[in-house]
Amino acid sequence: MTPLVTLVIPVLVDADATAALLAQIPDVSDVAIVVVDGQGDRRLEGLVASHSRARLRQATPGRGHQMNVGAEGASSDWLLFLHADSVLPDEWLPALRGLGAEVTGGWFAFALDDAAWQARVIERLVGWRVRVLRLPYGDQGLFVRPALFRSLGGFREWPLLEDVDFVRRLVRSGRVAALPLALRTSSRRWRRDGWFRRSAMNVLIVALYFAGASPARLARWYRRAPR
Repeated sequence: MTPLVTLVIPVLVDADATAALLAQIPDVSDVAIVVVDGQGDRRLEGLVASHSRARLRQATPGRGHQMNVGAEGASSDWLLFLHADSVLPDEWLPALRGLGAEVTGGWFAFALDDAAWQARVIERLVGWRVRVLRLPYGDQGLFVRPALFRSLGGFREWPLLEDVDFVRRLVRSGRVAALPLALRTSSRRWRRDGWFRRSAMNVLIVALYFAGASPARLARWYRRAPR
């Protein structure tokens, strides 16, 4: 039986988050899972082996490259690319099942797994960006028909902004669906870098990219930026 969806999860030294994510995913024939390890983390072998629908693949580090490797050979109706620290909404599988054949891709709503008021402000700002600019990021869970994914050439194997580039091509290529279900992502990076400092840095990086800066140059700047 062809699965409804293949979940592609790129992982880089994040076994604990991966374990929590795998525990959420039902062990049903509608779902296939590909965990793509970019660091040779042996802890992932046991985690993946414990889920009958999951398999582990190895790749060189780089989220775009890892996601392309995970998508290779998928025969499901959908590909769903997830960050390892995601928390899926309860009705995510029925929501995908209910999408019409005319829908070629889409994403979930953005939410942070934190009760802080700053998290609610950031969620509203992200909601505005997605509604007005049609520009979700990868932490919202990007789903796409495999045939379209291949025709678009997959993700650019860049050190940064591969999700922004892919979403822009996806939106231009057919009808997309913004599912109103909140996919929660970890707030740990916002807490580490500063709630609004991190968001401002993200905005600046995307603005510089649209202005013509290369992802490689932006990645070097981002790595040097003080935390």
